[in-house]
Order: sequence, then C-alpha cells, then structure tokens
Amino acid sequence: MLGKTANGLYWMFRYLERAENNARLIETGQRIALTRSGAPTDEWTPVMKTTGTDLSYAQKYDTVTKESAIDWMLRDPENPSSVRSSIEAARQNARMVRTAVTAEVWGAMNGCYIDVKSALARRVNERDLPNVLGLIRQRTALVRGATHGTMLRNDSYDFARIGTFLERADNTARILDTKYYVLLPTSASVGSHLDNIQWETILRSVSGAAGFRKAYGQKVKPSEIVDFLVLDKRMPRSLNFCCQKIRDNLGYLASEYGQRLEAHQMADDMCRRFMSHDVEAIFDYGLHEYIQDVVAALNALGHQIERDYRFFA
Repeated sequence: MLGKTANGLYWMFRYLERAENNARLIETGQRIALTRSGAPTDEWTPVMKTTGTDLSYAQKYDTVTKESAIDWMLRDPENPSSVRSSIEAARQNARMVRTAVTAEVWGAMNGCYIDVKSALARRVNERDLPNVLGLIRQRTALVRGATHGTMLRNDSYDFARIGTFLERADNTARILDTKYYVLLPTSASVGSHLDNIQWETILRSVSGAAGFRKAYGQKVKPSEIVDFLVLDKRMPRSLNFCCQKIRDNLGYLASEYGQRLEAHQMADDMCRRFMSHDVEAIFDYGLHEYIQDVVAALNALGHQIERDYRFFA
C-alpha cells in the first residue's frame, strides 16, 4: 500500500473518532455544570483543556462563556479539533482513499458530512444541543458500522483500526486526567457526593455507566472506575482494550508485509509497560503521572507509525 493511502485511512478514522469524542465531551460539560458550585462557566475550561484547545480558545475570546465554548468545540473553523473541522477532515481523507474503502463506507462518510454540516450551519442553541450531539454520535457510528460490516480484513482495515484506537485511547486518558486534577475543586471533596457524581459523569462520557454497573455493581468507587477505564479488556474504550487492538492490528500488518518495524516493538512495550499492573500500583505511582506517560507513549507511537509506513512518501 502507498504511504499516502495508509495516511488517508489512518487519519480519516482518527478524525472521525475525534469528532465523536468532542461531542461526548460537550455532553459531559453540560452534565458537569449541574455539579459545580462555582460560576456557571467554570466547567468549560477543563473540558477544553481535555481537548488541548483551551489556549487557542483564549487567543480568540477574552472570557469563557458556555455559549462560546460550545460553539468553539462544535463548529468554529479556527479550531482544527472542532466537530465540524474533524468531520470535514475525515471526509477529505476519505476522498483521497475512496478506492481503498467500500461504497458503503464512502456513502456513510459522505452522509455523515452532509448531515453534520447542515446541523452545524448555524450556532446551536441549548434546546437543540442534545439532538445535535446525538446526531453526531449516530452518524459517526454508521461509518464505523459500515467499516466493520463491509471492508475486507486487509491492510486498509488495519490502518483504519489503528487510527481509531490511537485516538480513542488518547481521549480516554485525557478524560481521566482532567477529572483527577482539574474538575475536583479541593482535596477535601475526595470521596464526597460531588466526587461520586463527577466520576459517574466521566463514565457516561465514554458510554461506560451501564457496563460498569454490570461489572462492579451500583456503588461508585474511584479505584474501580479507574480499573474499568484503564485495565478492563472488556470495555471498548478502556486504555487496555485500545492498546491491545493497536498491537493486534500492527501485528496483522507485520504478517501481511512480512516485516516487523520499530512501531511494532513500541506497541508491545507500551502494552507491557502500562497494562501489566493492577490499579493499586497505578495509584501508588500517581494517576496523573501514569496518564501523562500513557499519552506521551501514544503520541510517540503515532509518529513512529507515520515514519515506518512512510505516510508522506
């Protein structure tokens, strides 16, 4: 496969996942607003911090308001990580690799772009926001469904999956880090009703609330939530699940091309280094430090994949 094609598939699905993740974060911000005792806009700075766009937001706006923050994350063309920007980038990459995906995947991607573009043609008011966020999640899910249901399990599929799970792992890690070090106002709130509500909100942001209750019961314990979102192999948005899928799909590429590259060793090392401990060891090390190390490892792996498979050749 040409590096340009691999690049297009990888980034098409990274951007698609990013769009859905940002929609989930906006919904999370809305829920967190109900738990905060401070100013009604306090929740949006940490939410934007999660996406890494808080500094670029500050360059455009003097103050943080709910309306401007939501518009920034949803549809601002100056924000390259906004939902609209991400969907546009995903479609542009899909056009580049149209012969590498099925007609069903292209149709789902094009339909996603048209519907989201229409929904975000103007600023979304608070009354319509839940429906718009639901539309974004539904349309991105249709693209993934078409991918799983119609694409041959070859290198095209592998690059699509690698892009998806690298982006997903990065998002889950950032959500956990934001909760642990930004959302909680004081250390005295640890274990409080507010703390439990915010952990529940984090679970909802990754569609993990129902799964968590089936695995751990009704009582919310931070250590169990971290175990669920970091180490549980059954949870499709956990760090462990994503890392295993990245390693597996890289392994399929190695088998298909008959060559192991630096990225394969990095993926093996990442799984062994970060996913072979229990949750107590993670807390002993420091959740923030652990998450920062995971994010750095994911970024390094992404760059190595680009080099190994000559994405820009």
